[in-house]
Amino acid sequence: MLHNNSILVLGAGELGMAMLRSLVRRRAGVSVPSVAVLLRPSTIDSNEPHKRKDIDELRALGVELIPGDLSGQSAADLATVFARFDTLISCTGFVGGSGVQRKIARAALGAGVKRYFPWQFGVDYDVIGRGSAQDLFDEQLDVRDLLRAQDQTEWVIVSTGMFTSFLFEPSFGVVDLARNTVNALGSWDNAVTVTTADDIGALTAEIVFAEPRFVNEVVHVAGDTITYRQLADALDALLDRTVQRVAWSVPQLERELAEEPGDSLRKYRAVFAAGQGVAWDKNQTFNAQRGITVCGLEDWMRQNLSTDADAWLQAT
Repeated sequence: MLHNNSILVLGAGELGMAMLRSLVRRRAGVSVPSVAVLLRPSTIDSNEPHKRKDIDELRALGVELIPGDLSGQSAADLATVFARFDTLISCTGFVGGSGVQRKIARAALGAGVKRYFPWQFGVDYDVIGRGSAQDLFDEQLDVRDLLRAQDQTEWVIVSTGMFTSFLFEPSFGVVDLARNTVNALGSWDNAVTVTTADDIGALTAEIVFAEPRFVNEVVHVAGDTITYRQLADALDALLDRTVQRVAWSVPQLERELAEEPGDSLRKYRAVFAAGQGVAWDKNQTFNAQRGITVCGLEDWMRQNLSTDADAWLQAT
């Protein structure tokens, strides 16, 4: 099978777009003849303004658009598509539902791609282990088992922690600006690692091209690692007032999940409240060891909350 040292990214959502921009920037001077992205045909042909904007940007970057459907196509069909490429980077998220991550991994292995970066841009699933509140995490461990059980395709897993923006997502409920409240998951001393999508894209691009090469390992990165107490303190300083502080205990969150066992956000809250595999020492990360500047929590808050906070303060 002929490999041409080209890269295929799966998906062009928030992380996929950041990944593609970074790969195109980073490949300058490197022998990478092409960067491509797999998208649904309906996305490529869409007339929706935000999708057209992304498609136009990708074309301007010189990214090849490959039609495909990760949910609808079989592993064998996907393997045929993947076989053209040397490196495969999955930026699909969990939107495809149960079984899709295993299917993509089987397709990658069946295609004989030289190197695979699976969708594992999140917590450390090995530390969390099987049987956690978030059942999708068990599938992530299935993917790791598939990769570790073979020696034909190199793999690299990039553990990033939570997307920084998700920590402030109103539906997640940790930062509730409307109620001037921070809700700690588990306890105030529990920590969480967060990284922005842009930094995940940039750091993964660095890992892709790093020498010596990363082979068959988990690489940790971090924009920041903070406790919920530090998060509340940072909001106090930014907003120049004191936010209310409420600790959501593990038993409380487990009871709430039992009441709505299919609620994905309640699953996430329970996992993060347990405090295992969701935070690591920033000083021990790839970016810290390489001296790469990233966006910390307070940087992100200043860039993204100042306008919202001003409006919120006027309303209160």
